[in-house]
Amino acid sequence: MAWHFALMIDPADSADGRSDFAATFTEVDPAAPALTVGELSTQRGDGIFESIGVVDGHAQEVEAHLARLAHSAYLCDLPEPHAEQWRQAVALAAAACGAGECVIKLILSRGIEHGPTPTAWVTAAPAADFSTARTRGIRVVTLDRGYALDIPARAPWLLLGAKTLSYAVNMAALREAHRRGADDAIFTTSDGFVLEAPTASLILRRGDVFVTPAPNAGILHGTTQSSLFEHLAARGFDTGYVTIGVEELTAADAAWLVSSVRLAAPITAIDDVDMPMDAAFTASINDYLLSPRD
Repeated sequence: MAWHFALMIDPADSADGRSDFAATFTEVDPAAPALTVGELSTQRGDGIFESIGVVDGHAQEVEAHLARLAHSAYLCDLPEPHAEQWRQAVALAAAACGAGECVIKLILSRGIEHGPTPTAWVTAAPAADFSTARTRGIRVVTLDRGYALDIPARAPWLLLGAKTLSYAVNMAALREAHRRGADDAIFTTSDGFVLEAPTASLILRRGDVFVTPAPNAGILHGTTQSSLFEHLAARGFDTGYVTIGVEELTAADAAWLVSSVRLAAPITAIDDVDMPMDAAFTASINDYLLSPRD
């Protein structure tokens, strides 16, 4: 993936009442160094981010991503991002994308160690080709996340539910899934409940009801999942947030991992147990997810 746009943001220069934030942006060469060696995003993964899908220059679900960025900032004791400043930065990045599918990343770091302000930047790049995952599906394995269902309420300092830059565990889970001959993973709690995938939300179909694990166990509330639930409800389906036991996974009528850039990837097997796949229905929901969504 070749990055083709990068914009540094001055988050300290974002006074309320301001309408034009152009002076707070500095476009930089995405191939050139831009961060200092004291940057805590690289030293400790101390920061937050969002990934926004872009289709033909249209950034998808921007407001939902900005709201989640603000929520992550709150959980991590970072300054609240100024929504309009980030909104304008996203618009500049989307304008640089052109036709096809791209991904915009928003990054807010705690900054330089002992520094006065956070570091913030936005990047844009072509998205990977996920057509095979969307049409042929993916195989997944379940992996123990290492904590019980009630841990987020008892230990909020673990930052479960914040989209932090500390993705080493998520990436390790994907590598383990690949070692087991799968494409992706579904995290589970140590007491046997379903969470989410390392980089995606899980949706199960039970008849005409679509469910996702309740976001009360440190699950990142998915922007794509929320948008898809609105679409499914408009089509007459029931949707819900429920607690799901691991043993219920393979009893579902269908299952998908959904995310902002890969969109809806149907699951064809869970822990080597084959799952039904409705190619036509999957195509219809991906058509929706590829349509302009605000």
